[in-house]
Amino acid sequence: MATDIIILFMEIRKLGSQGLTASRMGLGCMGMSEFYGERNDEESIRVLQHAAESGVTFWDTADMYGPYTNELLVAKALKGIRKKITLATKFGIVRDPKNPSVRGINGKPEYVQSSCEGSLKRLDTEVIDLYYLHRKDPGTAIEETVGAMSRLIEQGKIKGIGLSEVSAATLRKAHKVHPITAVQSEYSLWSREPEEEILQTCKELDIAFVAYSPLGRGFLTGNIKHFEDFAENDYRRFSPRFQGENFEKNILLVKNLEALALQKKCTPSQLALAWVMAQENFIFPIPGTKRLKYLNENINAVEVILEPVELEKINTLFPLDVAEGSRYPESTKGSLNG
Repeated sequence: MATDIIILFMEIRKLGSQGLTASRMGLGCMGMSEFYGERNDEESIRVLQHAAESGVTFWDTADMYGPYTNELLVAKALKGIRKKITLATKFGIVRDPKNPSVRGINGKPEYVQSSCEGSLKRLDTEVIDLYYLHRKDPGTAIEETVGAMSRLIEQGKIKGIGLSEVSAATLRKAHKVHPITAVQSEYSLWSREPEEEILQTCKELDIAFVAYSPLGRGFLTGNIKHFEDFAENDYRRFSPRFQGENFEKNILLVKNLEALALQKKCTPSQLALAWVMAQENFIFPIPGTKRLKYLNENINAVEVILEPVELEKINTLFPLDVAEGSRYPESTKGSLNG
């Protein structure tokens, strides 16, 4: 099976049109610090170091993960290898220090500057390769936010500008102020909304698309069998797709994926990642994990090549809007596709 092969060198591709490059597959670091059960910093450091050794050198974090603790964790793993890593972080989601579950969004120019300086300090680096606006601020014009981000490039504090979960219209407005390097949005077999508009816009404007949660927040791995599998502090307990009847219906989708993976002699997660990478050359999946076993499994997805007939079969089983339930709770849905 493809999981038995260890890839020593990951392909490096052009990331957008601003001179950045990134490994074909990246690593989402969020779950190492929060949202998916207990944290283990020592194991996470080992995962990050092994990722770098295996060529997975496109790392993704954000100031709100923890909050702040994920950037500090990544900084530890960066020591001695910073030049090898294409480092991405984000700003814009503001959490209440006393109650982190309470959130706001801030894209004001002065906040752009202070947030970047905070991330630079926590990451212990002189420059951030890719700096994302995590969510569009409804109270601030995107032109103002991106204008402030462009000044960070002039100051040498960042190399590229990214946006997350934005509409095609917002992307076009932003791109007129300063060329956008990458757009990051959720994209997987059960979250295919980017195909409706944003992927085509990225292709037209030569902007990279970074797919977060390409394994459906772990659901498409086949390792989640019951709602009770989630720890008490696991975010997925509160996500509509993982609750009640939605869970039971969505688990049937995973069974279809498992059957296809068995035929392909790979794991369900490898098949799901291979599908994402097969869509466009400018798409970079960033599956998150805090386990070496799953990191190696994900890495070897690059060895899974899907033929046109296989892609057609997968697309038939996983059409747009196939998943039951929205991908975020009602309280946070308003910040999507801004």
